[in-house]
Amino acid sequence: MSRRRGWNRLRRPSRRTGALLAVSLLAAAAGCGLTSGSPMVDDVEPGTVGKGKPLDGADLTVTSKEFTEQLVLGAIMGIAFEAAGADVLDRTGIQGSVGTRAAVENGDADATYEYTGTAWITYLGNSRPIPDPEQQWRAVKEADAKKGLTWLPPARLNNTYALAMNQSNYRKYRTKTLSEVTALSKSDPGAVTLCVEGEFANRADGLPGLEKAYGMSLPAGNITQMDTGIIYTQTAKGACTYGEVYTTDGRIKSMNLVVMEDDKKFFPNYNAAPMVRTATLKKWPAIASVLDPVTRALTNDVAQTLNAKVDVDGEDPHQVALDWMKEKGFVKEG
Repeated sequence: MSRRRGWNRLRRPSRRTGALLAVSLLAAAAGCGLTSGSPMVDDVEPGTVGKGKPLDGADLTVTSKEFTEQLVLGAIMGIAFEAAGADVLDRTGIQGSVGTRAAVENGDADATYEYTGTAWITYLGNSRPIPDPEQQWRAVKEADAKKGLTWLPPARLNNTYALAMNQSNYRKYRTKTLSEVTALSKSDPGAVTLCVEGEFANRADGLPGLEKAYGMSLPAGNITQMDTGIIYTQTAKGACTYGEVYTTDGRIKSMNLVVMEDDKKFFPNYNAAPMVRTATLKKWPAIASVLDPVTRALTNDVAQTLNAKVDVDGEDPHQVALDWMKEKGFVKEG
């Protein structure tokens, strides 16, 4: 099941200099949606990561899904590997979660940043998320170890669902949590109107489950279904009091929206973490130490900022990733 129907972005042409050579994949990869790749050619040297170039001699393939955040995370991972001495093949931008997962499982790629909730629910077939993010990651790590995949420690970045409102409505209603939204819906039924995706409106881990968990019951007339991008603009305009958002979307920051706290921890945890092919990690164990400080620096605030540079300012995802890696001192100019 897809969580990102509104984010099916086409990758912009790279602004990087240098010749990017197209490479053909094995026919088996075609079923995964993996059709081409390009060598990463960033002129970078170790900063605070990759010292001593422990991945010198490694040929590593990085992959990702096709939406903005994933393109940025894939580039961040690849740049870290480059600084540590690896030759990196960029196979980011696969359409859909299943193809990305399959690429790592079958050896067409070595690593990706994946979300714990996606693995637990979509890949591993569990219907109930684990509320504690650390336990969620450990459960995924244990289950996927049997499938030849190793999950390295997760980021604080948690790209999950939320409800948000504009500043004007926040000043008017002063809700900060979903419990307070529920209380408002009971004391002033007309005040709580929602803009949501059609999928969110009907999924158990979307609005129906949210209403059940919080004891909220909204009239059908208070709920408007629309595409993801329109939700943000309509919420910002105040056409609906609350809009369904993703917690790391750059438009939250650019539109100055206020996100409601999920105080009952209903929504699944979607923490980003490196998912690495176990055979690759055994051959190149330094992958873990190279990625760890980078992963620890990834937060919702960082993701919102980087995503906004792409989705709002129109910058190239790879360049956004490279600029951030340099700004943080993880890598240096070669």
